[in-house]
Amino acid sequence: MAAESRTKPGPRDRFRAQVRQEVKAAALRQLAEGGPEALSLNAIAKQVGMTGPALYRYFTNRDSLLTELVIDAYGDLANTLARASDNAATDAAVRLTAVTQAYRAWALAEPHRYRLLFRAPLSGYDAQSTSLVEASQPAMTVVLDVVSALAQGDTAVPEGAAAQFQEWMKRHGIEDVTAAIASRATILWARFHGLVSLEIEGNFSSMGIDPAPLYEAEVQDFVRQIP
Repeated sequence: MAAESRTKPGPRDRFRAQVRQEVKAAALRQLAEGGPEALSLNAIAKQVGMTGPALYRYFTNRDSLLTELVIDAYGDLANTLARASDNAATDAAVRLTAVTQAYRAWALAEPHRYRLLFRAPLSGYDAQSTSLVEASQPAMTVVLDVVSALAQGDTAVPEGAAAQFQEWMKRHGIEDVTAAIASRATILWARFHGLVSLEIEGNFSSMGIDPAPLYEAEVQDFVRQIP
């Protein structure tokens, strides 16, 4: 009982966690309305009913708040992809389709968070810091898993890339995945990132094109290319 009481959050901890969540929710509203440039700690403080200096007890600066928003978004995206994979049929191609559809659906529902992940949000902000790179890994792990399940034979690796993928996997503790699978998974992500980015910026709608068939065609083409 004593050990349990030591680990159970007290009222102060619960209050701090609640305030932090309210601050992040207000920040996400600002991002949705005006992008990272619109993010203002003073404006957020007013929205949650505190002074600017008081807010710095919860987030030291704007960059620290942005970092938590990015980490949260990566976690949400990874959970979305994992659920799609788990809920799909056992057929590897069906799982792949489900994951790519979930990726697109998340981006369309959360375009401001999607942009936050794949753009440098502010000048001088380190979008490739260790904490952010590590936060991005679970989503990529889902993609590696579905591509691995799909591959039945050897897949070519772009010349000179094998050692680089092997080193990348070693750094992240990724085991039982070949450089060829890592290469194909990266190509898949690059394809769908390009399509999603064009869609959320309105490029397809300005052309009068429904991008859904393009996604379906990309999945089918990708499946055909893996032996």
